Amino acid sequence: MEWILLGAALLPLVATIGAKAGGQGFDNAAPREWLQQQAGWRARANAAQSNTFEALPFFFAVMIFAYIRAPMSSAVLWLGILWLFLRLLYIGCYIWDQPNLRSLVWGAAFGVNIWILFL
Repeated sequence: MEWILLGAALLPLVATIGAKAGGQGFDNAAPREWLQQQAGWRARANAAQSNTFEALPFFFAVMIFAYIRAPMSSAVLWLGILWLFLRLLYIGCYIWDQPNLRSLVWGAAFGVNIWILFL
């Protein structure tokens, strides 16, 4: 379970590294201002980062709740891995400008959260 939570916590870095890596004129003293000026895939990667931060509290809450109810449940672990995979796919869909698929993947990941909650 710890590795799943760590993986989830690191997901925003996947998007932010994508947004900032190799960027012309990137200013680490003012990264938010620089990111605000980006367009295209860099702007989408930054948006994916923000959305991933927004998705983490619900995921962490359902995982902790599930752990309290049934420590080390294999179903919870597999669903946690599925959520990680879906969120990685979500970031990819965001960066590669696939809004319809991105929405479907977002819904699937949200559904996995609900599944874990009521498991």
